[in-house]
Amino acid sequence: MTSIGGASTGMVDWNLAVATATRLVRPGPEVSRDEARAVVAELRRHAKASEEHVRGFTRLGTEEGHDTPVLVVDRPGWIRANVAGFREILRPLLDKMQERRGTGPGGAVMSAVGGKVTGVEVGMLLSFLASRVLGQYETFAPATGDLPSGGSSDAPGGGRLLLVAPNIVHVERELDVDPHDFRLWVCLHEETHRTQFTAVPWLRDHLEGEIQSFLQETDVDPMTVLERVREAAQSLAGGRPEAEEDDGGRSLVEIVQTPAQREILGRLTAVMSLLEGHADYVMDGVGPSVVPTVGEIREKFQQRRAKGASRLDLALRKLLGLDAKLRQYRDGERFVRAVVDEVGMDGFNRVWTSPNTLPTKSEIAKPADWVARVHRRAE
Repeated sequence: MTSIGGASTGMVDWNLAVATATRLVRPGPEVSRDEARAVVAELRRHAKASEEHVRGFTRLGTEEGHDTPVLVVDRPGWIRANVAGFREILRPLLDKMQERRGTGPGGAVMSAVGGKVTGVEVGMLLSFLASRVLGQYETFAPATGDLPSGGSSDAPGGGRLLLVAPNIVHVERELDVDPHDFRLWVCLHEETHRTQFTAVPWLRDHLEGEIQSFLQETDVDPMTVLERVREAAQSLAGGRPEAEEDDGGRSLVEIVQTPAQREILGRLTAVMSLLEGHADYVMDGVGPSVVPTVGEIREKFQQRRAKGASRLDLALRKLLGLDAKLRQYRDGERFVRAVVDEVGMDGFNRVWTSPNTLPTKSEIAKPADWVARVHRRAE
C-alpha cells in the first residue's frame, strides 16, 4: 500500500482510511484480463478524442491540448487518489480541530477515540463512494508515487483526470446500453471539467481560495463532526437504514455553517452548479454527432441518477451532501442552456472572464439576471 503523504497521526489516520476502504470496497464486475486491457485502452482513446470534441464545441482551450494526465484507475486507485486530495484540502480544518482536542467539550472523548477509529470510519465512507464514481477531474491533486499529477515542482497540484474503469463497465451493463458509446459519453463529461480548469487559469486558485475561506471560518465541536461520520459509517454497516427519515440527518457540510460560511457556500454552490451544468450541457451538445445512442444513454442515466440504488443510498447521499450535487447538475445545465440560447456560446464564455463574471447563486436560478449584469456592463 502506498503511504499517503507521510505520517498518519492526527485527527484522521489517512493510511488506515486507505487500507480500510480498499479492504471493504466491493469487487468490480467480472471481466477477463483481455477485456480489462481493451476497456482501459478504449477509455484512453476516448479521453484523447474528447479533447478535440469539447474544445470545438465550447471554444475553450488551445490546439496544444492539456498538460494534465489522464489516469484509468480501479476502485483502490480512486481511493488512494482521493485520500491524497482530501488530506491536502482539509488540512487547515483538521489542524484546527486537532488544537481543540484537549480544550473543547469533546476533547477527552476525541482523544480516546483517536485518529485510527476516525480513519476506519472515513475508509468506510470512501468504500461506499469508490464503487459509484465514473470519472473525476481532481482539481487539487498532489502527486503520489503511482498517481502523477499536472503542474510542476514550482506549481504542484495541477490536476489529473481519473476514469474509474470497473464502475464504467458496471453501469453500462446495468443500463444495458452500447458500451462503446457510453464510455465516450462519460469521457466527454469529464473532459469538459479538465478543459474548464486548464483553459481558465484563475479558476483553480479561485476555487481553492473559497474552500480555504470556508474551512478557516469553521468553528465546530470535533465531536459533532465525528458523530456525523459515525452515523454514515453505521448506515453503511446497516445500523441506521432509516437515516433519511431522521429530521436531524443533516449533511456533513451543513453542520459547519456559520453566517460567513453561508455566504461562501452560496458562492461555491453557484460555481459548482456552473461547472457541473456546463459539463452536462457539453456532453449533450457534442453527443448527437459522435455518440449514436446518446438519447437512450441520457434517458436511462437520468433515471438512475434520480432514483439512486436504494434507501441506504439515499440516506448516505443526504448525509454526505450528494443530493445537493444532483440539484447542481439540473440547475447548472438549465442556466447554461438558457444563457447560450440568449447570447450564444461566445456570449456565455464571458462567464470565464474573472471571478466577478461568475454567476451568483440567485443568477443560477435566474439566468436572465446574469445576462443583464454581465452583458449590459460590457456594453
